[in-house]
Amino acid sequence: MNKLERRNLLKGLGFLSPWLIGFAVFTAVPIALSLYYSFTDYALTAPNRPAVWVGLENYRGMIHDQLFWKSLHNTFYYGAMALPAGMLVSLGLALMLNANIRGRAFYRTIIFLPSLIPAVASAMLWLWMFNGRMGMFNYLLRGIGLDGFDWLGALAMPSLAFMSVWGVGNTVVIYLAGLQDVPRELLEAAEIDGAGRFRRLISVVIPMISPVIFFNLIMAIIGTFSVLTVPYIMTQGGPNNSTYFYTMYSYDLAFHFLRMGYASAFAWVQLAITLLLTGIAFGFAKRFVNYG
Repeated sequence: MNKLERRNLLKGLGFLSPWLIGFAVFTAVPIALSLYYSFTDYALTAPNRPAVWVGLENYRGMIHDQLFWKSLHNTFYYGAMALPAGMLVSLGLALMLNANIRGRAFYRTIIFLPSLIPAVASAMLWLWMFNGRMGMFNYLLRGIGLDGFDWLGALAMPSLAFMSVWGVGNTVVIYLAGLQDVPRELLEAAEIDGAGRFRRLISVVIPMISPVIFFNLIMAIIGTFSVLTVPYIMTQGGPNNSTYFYTMYSYDLAFHFLRMGYASAFAWVQLAITLLLTGIAFGFAKRFVNYG
């Protein structure tokens, strides 16, 4: 490396240094500490006591932790409802908004706006709509002669899954971008061959936007397994821990029970499960995703 190249390297590192320092301090170091603490007994209630190395004890403890299995089951149960619902609804909305209809820009704005509302505000809004006595849903049901439901009781998990469809605006925008790239000549050729709308959708549109569908699937998997704010505000895990999600238990361990070592182990197990699910998705992608 000559003098000029060395000088350019130093200049580049100088410009990158704010980001490198921020990444090291706020991301890399906390990740490394979290991995270390996951093998220790580290309680924030005893700040003068250093972390005690316990090896795999935290991970073994999860096997016998009934609340761990309950929260894991709740998360997968929620994902089984919310993930396919969000994928299908967002794709359906994108297909409708991609049509050449009057006021299309207005409808696109209306669909996208809910995704801009902060999660806390959305949770408070839906908490009122799900209210058993004064909620909008039960008011409408009583208006047509039906009894109201205990939305945040026996139907708490389906209600949360239904609410998750509220914020699909970002996903719809991504689908719309993919639909714009579908070659018009392919659709015209399929139409000339006698393919109807449904056949064109299945045989042309879906294969052409399959990379976009796959991307949204991966993001949905990550988002579903990280759900925290909305159920924490609306149900606090109730009733009887039926909506107590994995991330809620991890949060409580760290900031309520102050068991930082055990909570760190939870975080790494969550990462492992997310990587496993995305790995399975990538395995299926080789067969179903068309990058041609």
